[in-house]
Amino acid sequence: MTFNTPDLCDELGDAVQVAEPVFRDFGSARSFSGEVETLRVFEDNALVRTLLETPGRARVLVVDGGGSIRTALVGGKLAALAAENGWTGIVVYGAVRDLAELRSVSIGIKALAPCPRKSGKTGSGERGVQVGFAGVIMRRGNFIWADEDGLVIAERAPGGSAR
Repeated sequence: MTFNTPDLCDELGDAVQVAEPVFRDFGSARSFSGEVETLRVFEDNALVRTLLETPGRARVLVVDGGGSIRTALVGGKLAALAAENGWTGIVVYGAVRDLAELRSVSIGIKALAPCPRKSGKTGSGERGVQVGFAGVIMRRGNFIWADEDGLVIAERAPGGSAR
């Protein structure tokens, strides 16, 4: 599916939310889209790994990391795992690391900033919950489009029913 977020905003108007421009691009894919799967974690990426080990089915993982940039929630190994398992993108409201590796993986990654420090591995957090950051609210099953212009979120997939 070819798209650009400005055209989507023009076409869909108030039917979409637009995230505040706080994210940077880190993966090699500069545009990606898909059904949303959500996680809420804080400075711990064990659940991120657990979820990325499952089939992505062209979904986008949205990780609410509380905006912390003290530790990275996604690095090169997790990005490669996501690509291998069919995830199309990862949005991290937090930090990432291993930037050279992230650029070499064919997946879209948006995050706030890089940080070389690894995160905890306790497994704390929540999956499939509503998350809110950057002026938008997302739920599992929403649809997201991401490109160099930003993030656009809709309640339903194109041509699909409400979730």
